[in-house]
Amino acid sequence: MDTHTTPTSFGIDAPTNVCVGPQSGGSANDIEPQKDADKPTPSATSVAEALKKWNVDPEVGLTSSEAQSRLVQYGPNALEEHKRSAWKTFLLYFWGPIPWMIEAAALMALVVQDWGDFIIISALLLFNALLGFWEEHEASNALDALKNSLALKARALRDGKWGEVASKAIVPGDIIRLYLGDVVPADCKLIGGEYLSIDQSALTGESLPVSKKVGDDAYSGSIVKQGEMFAVTTATGANTFFGRTAKLVAGAGNVSHFQKAVMKIGNFLIVVAVLMAIVLVIDRIFAMRGHFDHVALLRLAELVLILLVASVPVAMPAVLSVTMALGAQMLARKKAIVSRLESIEELAGIDTLCSDKTGTLTQNSLTLGEAQPSPGCDAQQLILMGSLASRASDHDPIDNAILAGLKDAAVLKTYRQEQYKPFDPVGKRTEATIKTADHATFYVTKGAPQVIIELAKLEGDDLARVDKIVNDFAAKGFRAIAVAKGNGDGNWTFLGILPLFDPPRPDSKDTIAQAKEYGVRVKMVTGDNVAIAKQISDQLGMGTNIQPATSLFPGDVMKGQIPLNAADRIDHADGFAQVFPEHKYAIVKVLQGDGHIVGMTGDGVNDAPALKQADVGIAVSGATDAARAAAALILTAPGLSVIIDGLAESRRIFERMMSYVLYRIAMTIAIMGFVVLASIYYGFFPLTALMLIALALLDDVPIMTIAFDNAKAPAAPVKWQMGRTLTISSVLGLFAVVQSFGLLYLGDTVYKLDHAHLQTMMFLQLVAGGHLLLFVTRTRNSLWMPPYPNARLFWAIVMTQIVAVLMCGFGLLVPALSWTVIGLVWAYNLGWMVVQDIVKLGIERLVEGRVSGSEPLHKIWCYPLGTHCGLHQHRQSPVAVAAES
Repeated sequence: MDTHTTPTSFGIDAPTNVCVGPQSGGSANDIEPQKDADKPTPSATSVAEALKKWNVDPEVGLTSSEAQSRLVQYGPNALEEHKRSAWKTFLLYFWGPIPWMIEAAALMALVVQDWGDFIIISALLLFNALLGFWEEHEASNALDALKNSLALKARALRDGKWGEVASKAIVPGDIIRLYLGDVVPADCKLIGGEYLSIDQSALTGESLPVSKKVGDDAYSGSIVKQGEMFAVTTATGANTFFGRTAKLVAGAGNVSHFQKAVMKIGNFLIVVAVLMAIVLVIDRIFAMRGHFDHVALLRLAELVLILLVASVPVAMPAVLSVTMALGAQMLARKKAIVSRLESIEELAGIDTLCSDKTGTLTQNSLTLGEAQPSPGCDAQQLILMGSLASRASDHDPIDNAILAGLKDAAVLKTYRQEQYKPFDPVGKRTEATIKTADHATFYVTKGAPQVIIELAKLEGDDLARVDKIVNDFAAKGFRAIAVAKGNGDGNWTFLGILPLFDPPRPDSKDTIAQAKEYGVRVKMVTGDNVAIAKQISDQLGMGTNIQPATSLFPGDVMKGQIPLNAADRIDHADGFAQVFPEHKYAIVKVLQGDGHIVGMTGDGVNDAPALKQADVGIAVSGATDAARAAAALILTAPGLSVIIDGLAESRRIFERMMSYVLYRIAMTIAIMGFVVLASIYYGFFPLTALMLIALALLDDVPIMTIAFDNAKAPAAPVKWQMGRTLTISSVLGLFAVVQSFGLLYLGDTVYKLDHAHLQTMMFLQLVAGGHLLLFVTRTRNSLWMPPYPNARLFWAIVMTQIVAVLMCGFGLLVPALSWTVIGLVWAYNLGWMVVQDIVKLGIERLVEGRVSGSEPLHKIWCYPLGTHCGLHQHRQSPVAVAAES
């Protein structure tokens, strides 16, 4: 086997000019100069071309005037952002079908000079606008965080002098100096110095720092870990690699399923309500029989609009947002911070979770595997020699892993490191001169296997054995380090191979298993190669179908060049390797195009576009500011296990929202249907304008407390099932219309109440019946079974009922009713609550398809309550029935 083509060095398939696992740095004096350094090389040629392109002398730099000219030409080294004015954003909340309806009602009240109604309606309109504006104002600001993560200062050579320059003032052609700890201020080409070790994991996802030499490129936003070099700036601002990521973040975004659902429900209710209102207006106008009174017409219009405001869910977005905001506080207590409220609903429904590997599924910390010593050397001796060829003070991740493999670190004190040559990207090895306690001297070296193999002149069976070890480790995704020892005579003894790997986090496997139990499939997304990705994925039980992103997206995904067969491969893949930012973004888009609700975890700048595009972007603990700003969910505790708690809590929040939506649709049909039909049949309006406003206000108090209600987390992803939602709520609404008509009939024919007192009775009916209906819709189970109502919801309903009863009993703002009639109304409503609960469970079973067409109806009505009707011998426990329902 050709020793020059051994398939691994410090990383698998690493480019020859880039070492995935750099070794410790040092001063220029520690490294021997390269021979024939004055010969033109590809790197030297590219440096000369770069200097010529930007017309700059590396000894003098740009002149101040030229720098200013280029600043005008290329713009500042910062990311541009076009923001909509706050006033324009705020005013947009007064534009749309629901705001138009409220505004029209307020206008009618103003025309007839009904100042009380005008103030109340206007206040409701302003509240909805302010709440929506506040939510948008507090939403994700990914571009601001990307700006803040750029270097603030840089060292540039101008007019022949070095000085500090604001990062945003750096221009193409500037000569800059990069030191340990610097954030690279712009994309640049390295033109002088020995080498740099740069951490660009936040940009490319590579798990180890990357070594750079003259002629290599360094990217804006990466961090210098070791070394010192000079560079010529080649791109600034939005034209940098960093800037491309920012463009993706700016272009990323997805209309949430929550927003779509609210729009669909709102449009449905508006259409139903408006059609009924038209019927009512036609009937009233016909009843006038040509005697048109302009004031009466305005009053009718105002009354109809108030009826629409009371029945149509004008406050639905606000109620659902408050529910999610309070849910966000609960998630924060579970170490998950929500930056975008709609993501709570999305989190409840995700079925695919794309997880970044490095630092998320793994520990982002190299660990020494099982040492493979050569014959005549044991494992600890091999690790000791590797440790002597390391330098702890450099805090290099590879050195740290090897040093940690020693069983007894005290053994190092018996040796003295006389000289040390750090790793460089050309030699690809370290070397140390060691003196023992008895003053004997020897040499140790460690580095890329092919380099150490050639140094030790391995051949024959020894070479074949080492090649097999290296290849086996490469197949498993391990990084192989070879170690050799010499006596100074030029001969080296090959001691063995030290494998290194980034181990999975202790909780990752269990977390992934729990995610599967919740119906969520986890896909790995990493910048590492396929071998490493397969190894980690297999260990975590995720599968081994790892697709390289370079084969999935051979074209420019920024231009929408996604192969037709990529969607199927992405859908069936267990993970993706060799991924760049635009690939992650495209993967999320493709999965969403296939109908998946996608979650994406990450911690680096490179994850920001996909985090923002995903239905739920999840920034893990320790994530960069850019990732946090782009994410909808930010974890403050390490690992993915926090997501499981988040999933359960988000699904409980979703159930609370669903209970409100069911209630709201049913009440819209109940109010509109009853008022319109009663007006047509009985010839009078069954509620006054004041009663409608009071009904809306009394309704708001318990509705807001639904955010605190107890709810059960479903075991599968949840989503807005419009068919189920509209069917169940519409049936409950129609039964509520029948319920109200029945009471109106009793009051008219049995108790002989006049119109004024009938209006009061129907006001109490709608307040009491509506809130009792909320007990029915708040759970998929029977209302007699857990989870029971939260104390806040229960007492809020009780208190509003007391207020309504006192209003009707003592004649406050409405004609007084006798306590006998009030008792009748309440007894009537309690009985109907039981009926509505049975209807709800029966419709649930029919909608879910759990009852066949031939199944007897007694199974529909009896089993949901967990009771035995005596019509059959089979019987189910309430718990089993509740699980079904």
